[in-house]
Amino acid sequence: MCGIAGFADALTCEEAGTPERLEADMRLVRAMCRVIRHRGPDDEGVRVEPGVGLGMRRLSIIDLATGHQPIGSEDGAVQVVFNGEIYNFRELRADLERAGHRFTTTTDTEVIVHGYEQWGRGVFERLRGMFGIALWDSRLRALWLARDRAGIKPLYYVERDGRLFYASELKSLLAAGAVERAIDPQALAHYFAFLYTPPDRAIFPGVRKLPPGHLLCWRDGRATVTAFWTPPNEEMVRVDDAEAEEMLLARLRDAVRSHLVSDVPLGAFLSGGVDSSLVVALMAEASARPVKTFSIGFDEPAYDELDAARLVAQHVGAEHHEFVVRPDALAILDRIVAHFDEPFADPSAIPTWYVAELARRHVTVVLSGDGGDELFAGYDRYVPHAQVATFDTLPVPGKRALAGLAARSLPRGARGQRFLRHVARDDESRYIESVSFFGPEDRDALFDPEFAIRAGHAPEDHLRGRFDRVRHMPLVSRMMQVDFGTYLPEDVLTKVDRMSMAHSIESRVPLLDHPLVELALRLPLGLKLRDGQRKYLLKRVAARLLPEAILERKKQGFGVPLAVWFRGSLGTAFQDVLLSPRTRQRGYFQPGEIKRLMHEHLAGRRDHEWRLWQLLMFELWHRAYLDGVNAWRDDGEPACAAQV
Repeated sequence: MCGIAGFADALTCEEAGTPERLEADMRLVRAMCRVIRHRGPDDEGVRVEPGVGLGMRRLSIIDLATGHQPIGSEDGAVQVVFNGEIYNFRELRADLERAGHRFTTTTDTEVIVHGYEQWGRGVFERLRGMFGIALWDSRLRALWLARDRAGIKPLYYVERDGRLFYASELKSLLAAGAVERAIDPQALAHYFAFLYTPPDRAIFPGVRKLPPGHLLCWRDGRATVTAFWTPPNEEMVRVDDAEAEEMLLARLRDAVRSHLVSDVPLGAFLSGGVDSSLVVALMAEASARPVKTFSIGFDEPAYDELDAARLVAQHVGAEHHEFVVRPDALAILDRIVAHFDEPFADPSAIPTWYVAELARRHVTVVLSGDGGDELFAGYDRYVPHAQVATFDTLPVPGKRALAGLAARSLPRGARGQRFLRHVARDDESRYIESVSFFGPEDRDALFDPEFAIRAGHAPEDHLRGRFDRVRHMPLVSRMMQVDFGTYLPEDVLTKVDRMSMAHSIESRVPLLDHPLVELALRLPLGLKLRDGQRKYLLKRVAARLLPEAILERKKQGFGVPLAVWFRGSLGTAFQDVLLSPRTRQRGYFQPGEIKRLMHEHLAGRRDHEWRLWQLLMFELWHRAYLDGVNAWRDDGEPACAAQV
């Protein structure tokens, strides 16, 4: 596990090869690597040639002695830096050795170099793992960037002044001076709609994220982005329960077993839910030693899952560790903000921070259960609410149009208006509303009118576009496909990557092993959602390995008691930030709307906890990144400039 950073340009060797230029480029790449030291505290590698810079920070996991990067081909014409793990590297190495390639290390990185020599761009399709890769082909003077199929590992890029800059984290692009410190209005609108910035762009103008399963080729001053993998969108026609169960169990076992390769201590995040519990049970099945497990709880019983986690740990004989998060946890918000680089408002980042911190005391690698909800229909939104289902069965012609008319006739915020507005929508719009926090009307009320014009209503349009390639599938399958391509990489996986890497710990995601993903996405919907039971087939498999009480538990997710914290002793702290003159004078928002949200929530009239959290996290981010203060010091440590 590492972080990578660097650049490529279209200058000739003569133009880019002067000693002064090469020395300046070396300093540039080292500066880009220095700010991501947390991603790889064990080693740094930098290579600069005329027209290209390759840099990395390494967290040593496999081949501790000889895995230094960049790694090159025998003649040095191909060079690579790489963030992630390749789980089938031994099989690929054997194939390449039979083809005549000679290896000088035992690291997984080297198979990328020789694989490129053997198969060209086809090497990326053969990789099984999580990765962000930068590969330089000096013969073609081409830089290749590649990101894994599910988007487990991040990869940003920006074109500026004839150069392409790339990095695992935005802070490296900032350190290179390649980013304008301003806000992309559409990215901010997307953040307030869905908690995170868009899948294809970042909060700073011009910065892009390489989409999951895509390649970028930079050559002759031009970038070309193409897909090397797309999620399957055709479900199996015939497969019975028993056959599917055996297929799924075999893929799960293979995925977990492949993810256990490591030369350093390894453990697992354990929430007590089905997904992480199943991963832990399969780890225990494949391991000779007790699995080390790590869990986080809360003082609030409705959010605490420690009892369930202990039950699973005891059932599989794990070495279990746990920590209880209390309201003073908000003291770490400044550090969390610094590590995300962009506004990010999923509050489960707090327990993820703490569970990663806890795990790092004992291990360097952890496995998690992320991905199960998107692949096996685990979210509440996949099952219609009882009142919505009842409405849909009413034998009333034009009922959706009538509901919409009734909603528009009510004053904003009136009781029942939200329900009427929801049932009036088509199925895809209902899904979009279910994952939204500030909808179009809410953003119109929140944003300053001039800023609202610049922000537009693009977030909802982006999600609607995602439905196009899967319109032939059942509704819930379409929703899962959209979640897989948006919410999963941009929220869930971003959260786990940043919070684990903040503590220099590698988090692996066996449920997103691509052979398992391809099977799961092709399974018929009836094997995932049956008679209102979510994760039907996955729970059948889990029943072989887990206590019955775990399977019967109501889904909690990795929730945080925001409402309790807001209305408790921390309420004053939130008001001090959100109602401060600095916040009110930003020019993005209408101050009266923020005040209304705060007062309604504190008075108990409306529940605005998520919206207030979004506003708080944006303001803290703005103070750290745009108010003339760097969020990161020159030594690569967070400056913790954002203070509650």
